Amino acid sequence: MATLLHLEHVLHARTRRTVGFPCAVDKGKGIMAGSTGYTEEHARSQGETPPLDVWPNQYPDRDYHIRIVIPEFTSMCPKTGQPDFATITILYVPDRLCVELKSLKFYMQAYRSMGIFFENVANKILNDFVAACKPRRAVVVADFNPRGGIRTSVRVHYPLQRPAPRKR
Repeated sequence: MATLLHLEHVLHARTRRTVGFPCAVDKGKGIMAGSTGYTEEHARSQGETPPLDVWPNQYPDRDYHIRIVIPEFTSMCPKTGQPDFATITILYVPDRLCVELKSLKFYMQAYRSMGIFFENVANKILNDFVAACKPRRAVVVADFNPRGGIRTSVRVHYPLQRPAPRKR
């Protein structure tokens, strides 16, 4: 029993060193704590994207969903420059404008040479999408392929969905 507890402790200690937990930011140096070597600059990294074009919705009096799937999305890790692959799904209820798909294709292709974290990808796409077509509701899901044995999926909503207050 003592051996098992010792192994768990050693494994936990190694994981903490390797992964860099806790990941607090050292304000003096601008470096995230731990051994990951990621800086605040890595976390903020985002690039320029072309504008999204829109066209007038012919049925603004009706709520209907549009689902767009981009199965070959690529971006790069901001630290290593290694490629990241994902399927991006955009589900939205248009108001007065709909997004033009060719401009969306060029917009998505701009990420191919952009160093950006997974979470930033989903949030930037949603922010740019909402700014362009002002939908009633939208969800962006970024399902990234496994890297290092870990699969990541990021889902962001517009408008922001806050949890209901807890009853006491």
